[in-house]
Amino acid sequence: MASRCVGTAARKVYGHLTMTMTDPIADMLSRVRNANHAHHDTVSMPTSKIKVNIAEILKQEGYIANYSVEGHNLVLELKYNNRERSLSGLRRVSKPGLRVYTKSTELPKVLGGLGVAIISTSQGLLTDRQAQEKGVGGEVLAYVW
Repeated sequence: MASRCVGTAARKVYGHLTMTMTDPIADMLSRVRNANHAHHDTVSMPTSKIKVNIAEILKQEGYIANYSVEGHNLVLELKYNNRERSLSGLRRVSKPGLRVYTKSTELPKVLGGLGVAIISTSQGLLTDRQAQEKGVGGEVLAYVW
């Protein structure tokens, strides 16, 4: 009779223990926040399409220097000016347990327009300003300032 490996036993047999991630966007934001506070030059995380889109927005808005996809990892190069952080804060808004949606007329302003809200719309991920210009609303994923 053959034995079966189930659950954590199966993951240990194949080399490493993995955990199920319930909120990959919150994980990304936490990794970036922690690396930024520790003054790391780069931060690496598992890649996905939405994480690459968020990284593109962070690059366009000047919060990170660059990003690249290396195999199954997304690597962000953090940006500093004379050891001063370009990124002051990140906050997850819409969560798996409490989704937050907004109309195009009620899009949030982060720090009176100094920060950026990342909105998931039918036209892809947009900043609050881009969504306002296009007249679309959607799910408010995060605030960045």
